[in-house]
Amino acid sequence: MAELTESRELTEPGKPEEPGLGERVDAFVREHVMPREDVLDAGGPAADEALRALRDRAREAGLWALPLPAELGGQGLDLAAYARYAEMEGASDHGPAALGSAPLLDVRMLLRHGSAGVRAAYLPRLVAGELRACYAMTEPESPGTDPFLTATTAVRGADGDWVVSGRKWFTSGAAGADLVTVLARTDGAPSDRHGLSLFVVPTRSPGFRVVRELPVLGASGQWEIAFDEVRVPGDHLVGERGAGLSVAAERLQLGRTLRSLRWLGQAQRAFGLLARRAATRGGARGPLHSHQLVQQHVFESLLALRTTRPLVHEAVARLAAGEDAHVEVGLAKVAAARTLQQVVDAAIQVHGAAGLGPDTPLPALLRTGRAARILDGPDELHVTSVARRVLTAYA
Repeated sequence: MAELTESRELTEPGKPEEPGLGERVDAFVREHVMPREDVLDAGGPAADEALRALRDRAREAGLWALPLPAELGGQGLDLAAYARYAEMEGASDHGPAALGSAPLLDVRMLLRHGSAGVRAAYLPRLVAGELRACYAMTEPESPGTDPFLTATTAVRGADGDWVVSGRKWFTSGAAGADLVTVLARTDGAPSDRHGLSLFVVPTRSPGFRVVRELPVLGASGQWEIAFDEVRVPGDHLVGERGAGLSVAAERLQLGRTLRSLRWLGQAQRAFGLLARRAATRGGARGPLHSHQLVQQHVFESLLALRTTRPLVHEAVARLAAGEDAHVEVGLAKVAAARTLQQVVDAAIQVHGAAGLGPDTPLPALLRTGRAARILDGPDELHVTSVARRVLTAYA
């Protein structure tokens, strides 16, 4: 395996795309992942077994870890090339995990900011799917939009190790994670704008515990976790001491863009259900597609998709080029979340009572769309941030 350095960028040109790769990814998600969603959503041993089987199938199909470095066992696609496939994978919430692209944020972060020991210990196993990672930033007693209020602490001992204490919540996938990246205060006090650092913490460390599950609108996957004087090796500091927010901001930019791509994939999935229902459903007053109000649902949903997709891909292009993308990512995140909610709502309306029940994925998609407007920064945060940046140029 080639030596990995801190300077390695995931925006470097990757290998050429294979002809027909998009069709293969799309078919895999539709034929193998979507039929297993009920099992995967339920969690537990059956979900773990189903995910292992899907991952084995993805490897056999040559679709494993498309955007991850080739020297670590991935496919080596750069961000710009991977973006289209991220939509296809994201049509199911479980697509990225099944196809091995889910660790992209952690792999990128550790390649750029992890110590040599951390990179050697964890990166190959993350890419291989042998380890799962999660990210813990938000705390119960402070708003997630204000990281300066972080109260979790990390105190360095005489031996160079750190002792982490505090509590985090709405940490995705924490119950099944092997590693958690945690934002903690190494200097100063809550409300100070300095002194925050990131650490990679193995979840088997004494003092780490899962406090409770936090269902989001009834769906599982989010957790509250605690660090009760968890000892962390000194080289598990990510980046420099006190530089946690700059590393986190870098991670958040890419994370929000990837989620926007996946929400587009789910909105496209909902649009397919909407159009199919309108085109094939008949009634005493004629087929649904003949009704103007149904046609309006189709038109408005298509318009939302067609106007949101360029915004998201503009954010991808700027990130891939290493340019400032705060405005583009903010626009993309808000637009993609709204589009998902709008298109799914229209699809439910056209399905009628059937759209509320268990026979379609629409209720789950609606839940994702509504949560998307709050998690990962509420709409209001991005609206304000983008507006301020834009208005500065006119001041």
